[in-house]
Amino acid sequence: MEKILLVGLGNVGLEYENTRHNIGFDVLNAFVGKYDGKFTIDKFVHIAEIKTKGCMFYCIKPTTFMNLSGKAFLYWLNYLKLSLDQTLTIVDDIAFSLEILRLKPGGSHGGHNGLKSIQELVQTVQYPKLRFGIGNKYSKGHQVEFVLSKWNLHEQDIVQRKIAFCSKILAEFPHVGLQKTMNVVNAQLF
Repeated sequence: MEKILLVGLGNVGLEYENTRHNIGFDVLNAFVGKYDGKFTIDKFVHIAEIKTKGCMFYCIKPTTFMNLSGKAFLYWLNYLKLSLDQTLTIVDDIAFSLEILRLKPGGSHGGHNGLKSIQELVQTVQYPKLRFGIGNKYSKGHQVEFVLSKWNLHEQDIVQRKIAFCSKILAEFPHVGLQKTMNVVNAQLF
């Protein structure tokens, strides 16, 4: 049975729920909920195991807070004895508008502290990332407030459609391969 580590980036705590920066958590919550799974607490994470279509998905939401996400990522990568190409990290991205998702086999952290932490510990940028565009509609110097803010009412429909699409893609990409999945994801607009 193929094993996949799904890593949703976010921050723990009620004050961070439903914020732009926690979209990795929200996508995994939807994916795990779709299969009636439950998260439990384990070392550095909330984790759920989902078995579907001949794959075992280990879905983790780090409890280390965003800036130390690499600690949880590396621990579970090693504990499960997986390679980086058996992972997919779901992350918010201000470089893309809300209508866009981007799946890539690698790429820099782009200033994202969660990805920066992972990159520093795994010593490469070559691991798959699903970047969930959140837009960049903030005034200069207010990026932190923007990413930690909740979705506006007019954004919620797009966000929910993107989350549902991501949940579907997560279950399918191990079977069709990353390249074919990239072609589908990267051509999609919401």
